Amino acid sequence: MRFEVVVRTDEDGYYVATVPELPGCHTQAKSLDDLMNRIKEAISLYLETEGGSTAGSFVGVQVVEVKTA
Repeated sequence: MRFEVVVRTDEDGYYVATVPELPGCHTQAKSLDDLMNRIKEAISLYLETEGGSTAGSFVGVQVVEVKTA
């Protein structure tokens, strides 16, 4: 199975991976290599516990600009 993974950094410098198709499936690590290993494990565990069900398919990422006062 293939899943799109969104990767970003947090305020502490950790990489954070989220799988939009699998609600609550996310992890973090100090390096990208560790992050990829951890997200694969998180996906496997999610599929084992949730029976392989997914919430829908990932469409994409949009950037929204909001003016602040």
